[in-house]
Amino acid sequence: MPIGDLLPEIVLLVGAVIIVLFASFASQERQAWAAGLALVALAFTAGFSLLQWREPPALTFSGVWALDTAAVATKLLVLLSGAVAVALSPDWMRSDRRHGEYYALCLFTLLGVIMMASANDSMELVVGILLSSTASYPLVAYHRGFKPALEAGMKYFLIGALTNSLLVVGVVLLFGLVGDTDYTSTAQVLAAGGDPLALSVAVACIVLGLTFKLAAFPGHAWMPDVAQGAPAPVAALLTVAPKIGAAMALARFVSLLPESQVWPVIVALIAVVTMTLGNLAALQQTDVRRLLGWSSVSQSGYALMAVVVIGREPQALPALLAFLAAYALANLAAFAVVTHLRGRTALADYHGLGRTQPVVTAILILALLSLVGIPPLVGFFGKFLLFKVTIAGGFGWLAVVAAINTVLSLFYYLRVIAVTMFKPLKGEVHVLGSWSWLALLASAVLLLAASLGVEGGLSLMGAIRFAG
Repeated sequence: MPIGDLLPEIVLLVGAVIIVLFASFASQERQAWAAGLALVALAFTAGFSLLQWREPPALTFSGVWALDTAAVATKLLVLLSGAVAVALSPDWMRSDRRHGEYYALCLFTLLGVIMMASANDSMELVVGILLSSTASYPLVAYHRGFKPALEAGMKYFLIGALTNSLLVVGVVLLFGLVGDTDYTSTAQVLAAGGDPLALSVAVACIVLGLTFKLAAFPGHAWMPDVAQGAPAPVAALLTVAPKIGAAMALARFVSLLPESQVWPVIVALIAVVTMTLGNLAALQQTDVRRLLGWSSVSQSGYALMAVVVIGREPQALPALLAFLAAYALANLAAFAVVTHLRGRTALADYHGLGRTQPVVTAILILALLSLVGIPPLVGFFGKFLLFKVTIAGGFGWLAVVAAINTVLSLFYYLRVIAVTMFKPLKGEVHVLGSWSWLALLASAVLLLAASLGVEGGLSLMGAIRFAG
């Protein structure tokens, strides 16, 4: 049991525990200091994770924990998302008496997501999903006096309870078929053949369970409510981090399955329904946060395109990570704008924003255009790689459907952009403080840097692979 292999996760866990102890004894005026502690813990975790990048891909702790470039890249992306969300929080949470412990819940959520991405064992995957879910449930309903937050928290909990139960059922069935929960043993047994009906049921339950954290059909219904009702920094976190971890966990799981014409088609159909449903629902929204929630659902459908061709196309995994990175940067920037504007959510509140907040409006426009996939922004290259590997993997029809959905999404993103530039100003525009402003600028710089340095980023993505 080489404890050093888990040093990033241990640092994150210790940081969360320290924050809980600090919040228990600190005065209300000093609760915001917990944000600094959280950022320090995230920085140290990221530093130790970077040290693992140069290590050869390996499976540790008797094969249940993956130390490969895919896990490390996912870990760094999740930590970056968490850092932006934490930096957005102090101004938003300043008047909350329970401010400090909020950051511990954020770190526990991130730890669960990292476990999902690094799990090379089905029971490890279950623990990661349950930890991520349990820590994020109270985050969604943190504003207990806000009815939309309570509704979002209840929906998030109920859907999570159902899908997590299905996941556990699938893991138990798979254990009954294989006699082990280790992915390596599972792949060996499945390659030798088995009961096709039981295997199909087990795989279906596991995939359905992961659609909850991925916010894909049919486990997607919580996403727009959470995006609208949760505290805006929490919405920024939960629309990005769990999706990244779940996508990587699903890709790692399907890479174990024997070659079949069935499961790729099933995942492709889920991708089609997810992206189409998300885009059609977003067209009808007059609430910007809810629109971003449905947009997040549609982006999950695009991510599943790479999962469909895992095992068929060698560049599917790098394409998946590149797309998730592009989506994360753009979505974090969009929610950073919403947070800085004190969570203003009705589309009418954005009328004439470009006249009073030109820098904020410019960042919002860049984020939305990147989500569409307009060149030369990083979102274009992420989607381009998805289309490339999907066509190379023999799913050209899926790429056509995704292209149609991309054009469809252009309408609701441009509607938000249009009202900020061409509609008359309505009322005063109030913003939060220096923390949210710095987080907003940081997210914008990251988005622009990724767009300008996309060639170097793609070369790094080319080295990403699974261990084993």
